[in-house]
Amino acid sequence: MSLKQVPEQTGLPPAQPVELAALVAYQDGAVVSRTLVKKNGGTVTVFAFDAGQALSEHTAPFDAIVQVLDGEVELVIGGKKIPRKADKPCYCPPASRTL
Repeated sequence: MSLKQVPEQTGLPPAQPVELAALVAYQDGAVVSRTLVKKNGGTVTVFAFDAGQALSEHTAPFDAIVQVLDGEVELVIGGKKIPRKADKPCYCPPASRTL
């Protein structure tokens, strides 16, 4: 299986700190996402979930790190429910996660 080549993009300034929570805003009844880095090796995306919103069950071929910035979320990784608050990141291995 070959991976699709994507144009490399970044929405972050190099060598500068950023406030991730300020990069995407909540919207009523919606999940809002903003891709910050898009490369052949994977992407970095920040999400804002309104209360009660979720991503559909999915897997991905790349590692993921979930860092909750505000509020709380329940992750399901490899069938295990993992509640997260804005404290510690959670590693999600490839092909094993849902949100």
